[in-house]
Amino acid sequence: MTEAQQPQTTGLRDGAPRRSPGEPSWVSLMVHDIAGIQHFYESLFGWEFAPGPEQLGPYVRALVGGHDVAGIGQLPPDRHLPVAWTPYLATEDTNRTAETIRLCGGTVGVGPLDAGEAGRLAIASDTAGAVFGIWQPAEGLGTAVSGVAGAPAWNELLTRETESVVKFYQAVFGYEVEAEVSADFDYLTLHVGSRPVASLHGVGQSLPRDRGAHWMTFFEVDEPDEAAALATDLGGQILQPPRNAAHGRVVTIADPEGAALTLIRSAHRRPRTVA
Repeated sequence: MTEAQQPQTTGLRDGAPRRSPGEPSWVSLMVHDIAGIQHFYESLFGWEFAPGPEQLGPYVRALVGGHDVAGIGQLPPDRHLPVAWTPYLATEDTNRTAETIRLCGGTVGVGPLDAGEAGRLAIASDTAGAVFGIWQPAEGLGTAVSGVAGAPAWNELLTRETESVVKFYQAVFGYEVEAEVSADFDYLTLHVGSRPVASLHGVGQSLPRDRGAHWMTFFEVDEPDEAAALATDLGGQILQPPRNAAHGRVVTIADPEGAALTLIRSAHRRPRTVA
């Protein structure tokens, strides 16, 4: 492993970084068959697993090289919710941010609630209906490593158009916005200070009718084409075939329960999808 490939860790106890409000700090998946999905991602990414906060019910933390990267939880048997990866955006006060979300036209569906001593969370949806979480860290439980295979690389909101929904995220998190200079490409990058942290991509009529607006998490892999083939062997499916994008080679897949994710081989943590 070269110096450039070494895992990057900072900040909180257990290596999780202390992030500014609005920065993606965690990504989590709630599924029906937690054991089966663990096997899928263990085989795909080489993840190891450790028990998560007991207050979240059956829940495990995915580890890369001993560092937390993501979480997987078990849905109650009577809950028939869409299965999707959900990014959590950092906040210094979950209660206050949840109230701001409501005042700005969003919806808070879960919480705020405590996840033991790890922190405090809520799950919300924006004005376009895309679901995201907010996370106030205490002792940890944040993505603690980046730049290596199996770790989250980027988060992007896919929506019909960005003009209205970006105002929501700016009001809630205070983002600065950089627009793509193109008359026919609706793409915005969200910045915290001078650092790009996420993006909004308006895809118009290309937005899947069965999903609506949604956040997409990118995970770093060494070989996207090989990873996509492995995912299908493990019971997943390819949603968009391997392709070259502005910041690397990407492929969008779904796991066996239908959760979509994008695999990327990138030198930078700022990929852009191709409509």
